[in-house]
Amino acid sequence: MTARTSLKRGPARKNTRNRAKPRRTIPNQPSALSQFLTRLPVKPETIERAVTFTIAFGVVAALAGLAVVSGVPGYVGTEIAQAAGRAGFAVKRVEVTGLDRMERLTVYAIALDQQSMAMPLVDLEKIRGQLLHYGWIEDARVSRRLPDTLVVDIVERKPAAIWQNNQKLSLVDDQGVVLERVNPSAMPDLPLLIGKDANHESRTLAALMEQAPALKPVLASATWVGNRRWDLRFQSGETLALPEGDEAAGKALVRFARIDGVERLLGRGLARFDMRDPTRLVVRRGEKRAAIDQADDAETATTAIVAPISGEQG
Repeated sequence: MTARTSLKRGPARKNTRNRAKPRRTIPNQPSALSQFLTRLPVKPETIERAVTFTIAFGVVAALAGLAVVSGVPGYVGTEIAQAAGRAGFAVKRVEVTGLDRMERLTVYAIALDQQSMAMPLVDLEKIRGQLLHYGWIEDARVSRRLPDTLVVDIVERKPAAIWQNNQKLSLVDDQGVVLERVNPSAMPDLPLLIGKDANHESRTLAALMEQAPALKPVLASATWVGNRRWDLRFQSGETLALPEGDEAAGKALVRFARIDGVERLLGRGLARFDMRDPTRLVVRRGEKRAAIDQADDAETATTAIVAPISGEQG
């Protein structure tokens, strides 16, 4: 009988040669853009909505432009723009900045005077042009803020003087642009310009008075004579006639300021100082002053005194 031999097998070896290695799970890291958005003071949802509106508006504008360029009838482009308005791109608000003197409701009325409130159809240049017709507005910028806001930035003119012409008073800027009428009972503390076209010489007068700062606070008015020279009237009642030309007028005014600083010409009852001839100062007494001089000394009771000033430097 043949003996059976049993072979004991050892434990089976694990085949690790072809077994895949376990994968490492990497936690999801926020992108740099996401991290940037979370740091902004605006909610990410708001930014996404704005980007969506901008893209959509750009597509609508491109389609409308393509319709026009391709020769498609104009009403097609208009219908596309109207569709954008119905989708939310319509004017609902108007923001105005830079206003101080002009009536705000006037700007609102101009901005909202549109044939269509759809954003693509709002005529920004038309709005700007209408605004520039108002004296107070020096410049204006009109823009769209999607989806539903018009932004109007205003640059106002600054009042520089009051212009009196044909018995009417008007507020003007340093370029002579008329801003608005002035009530005689509520006159602002500004120089008074008198005469035809005197408003256009506002900047010239300001530069002239800067040469004699001591006289600037006591100036009451300035009359533009014959469209060529100034007569200055002071608060004490005297008038100073200056020569023609900016340079000659400036030198004469400086000389007068020097003499007044020494002799106290203003406030003595004199009526007029004439410096149209740069070499001399002609002084005319007022009626009250002439009467006093007559009572004191009849020999010196003259209505005009001529003082040569040819030796002074301008």
